[in-house]
Amino acid sequence: EALKPVYLQAATEFADLHDKTGRMKAKGVIEAAVPWEDSREFFFYRAKRRMYEDNYVDQLVAANPELSRAQAIDLLKDSFTGDWEDNQAVAGFFEESTEDLSAMVKTVKSASVKAKIEALQKELDGLEG
Repeated sequence: EALKPVYLQAATEFADLHDKTGRMKAKGVIEAAVPWEDSREFFFYRAKRRMYEDNYVDQLVAANPELSRAQAIDLLKDSFTGDWEDNQAVAGFFEESTEDLSAMVKTVKSASVKAKIEALQKELDGLEG
C-alpha cells in the first residue's frame, strides 16, 4: 500500500510519454493532431476515402498481380488532379469517377493479359526453334 502512489505516478508518466499527440507525431505514427471539433468529419472522410482506395487498389492488383500496392496507388494518384492529402476531395473523386476507374482496371487487366500472352508466345517460339 505504501508504494501504490509511486507506482501510480510512474504508470501515469509512462502513459503520458507514449499516448500524447506530440510523441506520436515525433515517432511518425500520425501526421498531425486533429482538433476535437473537426475529428468526426475528418475520420468520416478518412475512412470513406480509405475504403474506396483499398477497393480500387485491390482491383488493380487483381487485374495485374505484378503491380505492388504502391504502384496501384500511384496509378490512382495519376488520375486525380487535386490534393491527394485532402480526404474529402479524394473520396468525392472516387465516388464520381467509378466508370473511369473501372475502365482503368479493365485497361490494366488487358495489358497484363497481353503481356502474359507475349511471354508465352516467346517461350513457345523458343521451344519450337
